[in-house]
Amino acid sequence: MRLIEDYALIGDLHTAALIGRDGSIDWCCFPRFDSDACFAALLGDPENGRWRLAPAEPAVRSTRRYRDGTLILESVVETASGTIRTIDFMPPRTRAPDIIRIVEGLDGEVAMRSELRIRFDYGRIVPWVRRLDGARVAIAGPDALCFRAPVEVRGEAMATVADFVVRAGERVSFALTWFPSHQRLPPGPADPEAALAQTESYWLDWGAACTHHGDRHEAVRESLLILKALTYAPTGGIVAAPSTSLPEVIGGPRNWDYRFCWLRDATLTLSAMLDCGYREEARAWRGWLLRAVAGDAADLQIMYGLAGERRLDERELEWLTGFEGSRPVRVGNAAHRQLQLDVYGEVMDAAYRASVHGVRADADEWSLLTTLLAWLEDGWRRPDAGIWEVRGPERHFTHSKVMAWVAFDRGVRFNEEFGLPAPVERWRRIRDEIRGEVLGRSWSVERQAFVQSYGSTELDASLLLLPLVGFIPADDPRMVSTVAAIRRDLTRDGLVLRYMPREGGPLDGLDAGEGVFLPCSFWLVSVLAMQGRGDEARELFERLLDIRNDVGLLSEEYDPVGNRQLGNVPQAFTHLALVNAALALEVGSAASSRRA
Repeated sequence: MRLIEDYALIGDLHTAALIGRDGSIDWCCFPRFDSDACFAALLGDPENGRWRLAPAEPAVRSTRRYRDGTLILESVVETASGTIRTIDFMPPRTRAPDIIRIVEGLDGEVAMRSELRIRFDYGRIVPWVRRLDGARVAIAGPDALCFRAPVEVRGEAMATVADFVVRAGERVSFALTWFPSHQRLPPGPADPEAALAQTESYWLDWGAACTHHGDRHEAVRESLLILKALTYAPTGGIVAAPSTSLPEVIGGPRNWDYRFCWLRDATLTLSAMLDCGYREEARAWRGWLLRAVAGDAADLQIMYGLAGERRLDERELEWLTGFEGSRPVRVGNAAHRQLQLDVYGEVMDAAYRASVHGVRADADEWSLLTTLLAWLEDGWRRPDAGIWEVRGPERHFTHSKVMAWVAFDRGVRFNEEFGLPAPVERWRRIRDEIRGEVLGRSWSVERQAFVQSYGSTELDASLLLLPLVGFIPADDPRMVSTVAAIRRDLTRDGLVLRYMPREGGPLDGLDAGEGVFLPCSFWLVSVLAMQGRGDEARELFERLLDIRNDVGLLSEEYDPVGNRQLGNVPQAFTHLALVNAALALEVGSAASSRRA
């Protein structure tokens, strides 16, 4: 049985690959995160493409880790004959994209096997392979891959294989390079050892700019590395995850493509990075945003492609059986057509926070932001699909209205703190109107809690964000009561669900059942810390850290019964929530010290 937490990530700030504990790269898309996969065994079987590099004999023991402060994966495998270390990485893109794998002998001598099974178009197309100057070049349609190895390789069962022996002190390097098939020749070979040194230097230099040095620095640093790896360097866009269709429940239909830039995820990721000293990412994101959302403010989408593409049409890949039989496998995402009012607030909040951190809004950005608010002056009254992108009827979701409040609140602050021109009195009136409506229509006397939508009695984990965005103090009795209700009625084994699914119910139109939503549990950590309940917050935070896999990755959801991660991995939403929860704990601890 495969587990989602079996996978580690390597990436080059343009795309990424997922590597299993068994040394198999089961997922990789070239040349971008959202390109067609050339290895799709993750969502099918080995015949759908993979690159496995591992000892030919069974492992006695194996461990793996990232080289300190980097995304260079080191896997140590001990066999009866000896011990090897595999070093896997993708150099940050300066030329053609490469995957480099170095096998180092540590003890004895170990028989190794490399099996490269390339399948373009998400595992469907077997390429034409030819020899070229000691390399193997695989071509199909627009894609080509060049495989270079210092050992003898051969064709076998529609794969390129190599059997070789590594002895103590030896290093054997392999490189796989993508290039457009219309180019007559592949790029020249990379120097694996030089590329390794350059890759290590890049990640260490980036990490050295971090201004966070709190008690949980290692956990924060690891998550920031993941968030950086999910950034598409050419444009500044940030993908939600590098994978598609990893299931929210094993065998179920909740399988979505997350290889796009959600405004929500990107803005929250930006905020987490700003709080840790990364301003260049803010500038790059601002440029991406201005390009992506240019046009009519009424056409603002919840997500865009890596370069701001708007059409993200969803389709199903019927030839893939899905992860552990979880179908359908989807590429594209139909939710890009939804109206989600919360994104207006998230964009305004991110721009405001960037200005607070010294990345000031210029005239072009302020023009865009005021245009968005001009539409929202009436648009906030509309029902929408909400933060969870429900595929059922639109509603007046509490979180959406609160984020509309955030949009106008930050617009007012822009004027008050930075002197930017604005119809500030009108924005104040709208802000106050939204606040009054939410407090009046989202509070349930029956539940003694804020509820999911106007007139509902359902709880929703997004209500935990109300104090985090400044809508209501965390210690307000209504918020304290809401947190108590969520912990009582919307948790599974102490971890938070998004909402209570209903079989055949109207909320999202899908079968009931999913794991607990990990970002929501981190939100609870933050709120508990803000309420002065530091011990409870720390206990929950440490439990959440224990859910990470052996190299620190977290997916979107978790099954506390089966003790396994669920959903796409690594998930930006989860890792940014981890960073923000760690910061909230530190602020809460400092406040407690001052009170003492």
